[in-house]
Amino acid sequence: MAHIDYFLTTLSPFVYLAGQRLEAIAARHGATITYKPLDTSALFPRTGGKVRAERHPSRNAYRDQDLRRQAKKLGVPVNLQPMFFPTNPAPSAYAVIAAQKVGGGDLAGLVAGFARAVWAEEKDIAEDEVVRALLVSHGYDPAIADRHMLMAAETYAGNLEEAVSRGVFGAPFYVVGDELFWGQDRLEDLDLFLGGML
Repeated sequence: MAHIDYFLTTLSPFVYLAGQRLEAIAARHGATITYKPLDTSALFPRTGGKVRAERHPSRNAYRDQDLRRQAKKLGVPVNLQPMFFPTNPAPSAYAVIAAQKVGGGDLAGLVAGFARAVWAEEKDIAEDEVVRALLVSHGYDPAIADRHMLMAAETYAGNLEEAVSRGVFGAPFYVVGDELFWGQDRLEDLDLFLGGML
């Protein structure tokens, strides 16, 4: 059985665009998924990248065009200048990590819900009430992030180190063994790979 390590940040517009297509692909191939939220603002400088504020204007302009086109292609709304971006992704990342540990709810929906909150719903995912409401709406106890905060913080830091060691340099990033797939626009390739076509 194949296993997918999914490196992500809840702040990424491309994680938002990915939606739950990864989960559909995994189900089709009987693959399992481990969600690995990480701090991309710490990942980028360690792997040759830059945060948006430090990128050349031409790169940011292209990113906005690409986001608009991809969102239209996928039929989802996107706000290219969301009210709460950037914000601190750690509280939502801790919630995802805690939810994965506890189990029982809709983890894929929770991950997608955090990204959608930023890019389509004008919500601040650093705010406790937003985090708790999303946990509840996806079948989790709203207090799990608080109860598992130390474990979540350690896992969050560990995910960054693992990402660097495994050649991950952005998000979303999907890893199957030694095969790396960067970006929501590589989900089709991941699907083909799991099906033995690549």
